[in-house]
Amino acid sequence: MISPPEPKRPPDWNTLVSGLRHRWLLPFRAFEWIWEWVAYALSRWSFLEVLDHLGRLSLLVGVIFYFHESGARIRQRHDQAWQVINTAQGKGGSGGRIEALQSLNADKVPLVGVDASGAFLQGVRLDHANLLRADLSGADLRGSSFRDANLTYAYLHDANFRGSDFEHAVLSNADLQDADLVGCNLAGAKLDGADLTSADLRSANLKDIGWKHISAIKQANIAGMKDAPEGFREWALKNGAVEAPDADN
Repeated sequence: MISPPEPKRPPDWNTLVSGLRHRWLLPFRAFEWIWEWVAYALSRWSFLEVLDHLGRLSLLVGVIFYFHESGARIRQRHDQAWQVINTAQGKGGSGGRIEALQSLNADKVPLVGVDASGAFLQGVRLDHANLLRADLSGADLRGSSFRDANLTYAYLHDANFRGSDFEHAVLSNADLQDADLVGCNLAGAKLDGADLTSADLRSANLKDIGWKHISAIKQANIAGMKDAPEGFREWALKNGAVEAPDADN
């Protein structure tokens, strides 16, 4: 610990008086001089120095305990987030699940097998999330982000993903039957083994998707798709996809 500098001894009374240029300042200077001596005397009291060191030591101990217990606080935060998710399972609405899911993902907690089916999760941000075998079926996920997320074997049927971002997401063997993917960004997404039966892919960005091993695409609507890989449209139509621009009407 760094000790404070040794305090300077105040001048004696005669020296103080002789150094004044204006006599009318004497009462003010005398008042200050008294407190200078008080401060000087206290600074030489060893007990106060001990108290000063103890105060600094207690601060150091507090910092050590704060970081020592940080792991317990993080675990408690994770437990509370999982409680929110599990309590709201099977219910509509958000129920605090958007914040809970995002908090867990921010701490890099795997969301493997999480069940948020039928939930209202518009705008949720789960980039880089591990959602292996997650159940988001029937959920409202419009305008959400799953960039670089792992959705392998995820249950995504009947979910509304309109305008969502799946850039470079892994959707291998995902169940996307009847999913609303209108206007979604699927650039670079891996769709090996994915089931896109009756999915709505209108105006979706399909640049560089991994499509050659898609398991099913019958009745999927590919009208207005953007930047589809060479050969994809022909393959999709041949395997039962349709182009119906006005399907909402």
